[in-house]
Amino acid sequence: MSVIKKVGFIGVGLMGHGMAKNLLEKGHPLTILGHRNRQPVEDLVARGAVEAANPAEVAGRSEIIFLCVPNSMQVEAVIEGENGILSAARKGLVVVDTSTADPDSTLHLATLLQAKGVRMADAPLTRTPKQAEEGRLNVMVGADHELFAELEPVIACFAENILHVGPLGAGHKIKLINNFIALGNASVVAEAVTAAVKVGVDLGKLFELVSSGGANSNIFQMVMPWVLQGDISNMQFAIANAAKDLRYYSRMIQDAKLSAPVSPGVLGAFALAEAMGKGEEFVPRLCDVIAGINKVDVHKG
Repeated sequence: MSVIKKVGFIGVGLMGHGMAKNLLEKGHPLTILGHRNRQPVEDLVARGAVEAANPAEVAGRSEIIFLCVPNSMQVEAVIEGENGILSAARKGLVVVDTSTADPDSTLHLATLLQAKGVRMADAPLTRTPKQAEEGRLNVMVGADHELFAELEPVIACFAENILHVGPLGAGHKIKLINNFIALGNASVVAEAVTAAVKVGVDLGKLFELVSSGGANSNIFQMVMPWVLQGDISNMQFAIANAAKDLRYYSRMIQDAKLSAPVSPGVLGAFALAEAMGKGEEFVPRLCDVIAGINKVDVHKG
């Protein structure tokens, strides 16, 4: 059993609820910040968590604070905003950002926190809300070796695989690259199924072929159930979040002066879906967007 820490958790949504639940079940006293969706908050309070009114109150009650919010703007608001973590920061506090965030923002916030004696790590996640509930996430941690050693047993409460990927900022950088690969794959699948229907290829046969060959992937297997059976539960990740991650990736590679011919097309597909009002839909619905533009119905393919 790891050393028990007083833990704060801000962002108990689809992923955060399972993470917070597992921290509680492993014995860590937990303080959470209220969420617009009251169901996970009320569930965690019923399990023994304490609900705080603002991030400063979370900071005052915690030794480690985990953040799991949609984007860097929200991370910045939680840390720098009115009644934010900075307003109650003290030496010894640790902030761990598990969001998929802009690495430049992460480094800026770490500098502000460091001035008050607060250490920061970035620890973004892969896998799904189901695996968050099961305590089986993949976590990639950017931190110095000493801080990683402190955090690893706590993160292990909700993670199956924990990778120390480098210093602060490395976690968010590798996560953006990972998501570019995954979302690039999803955009290719969305266009491919539209192409199949348009030229008269049976989607069932396409699924059978790809599943048995080198073109197969976990993403293909997560997207295709939506097309073939109307089951969208395998990839519960919003198109708006995908577009946000791809924008952060694009900014990162532009700063690195990388010649990148592929990423604009991938971002363009998700940005188009977002502009068409599909931002809150899950990623497999990108198939419908591309199909609709081409006046085909992939669900009848």
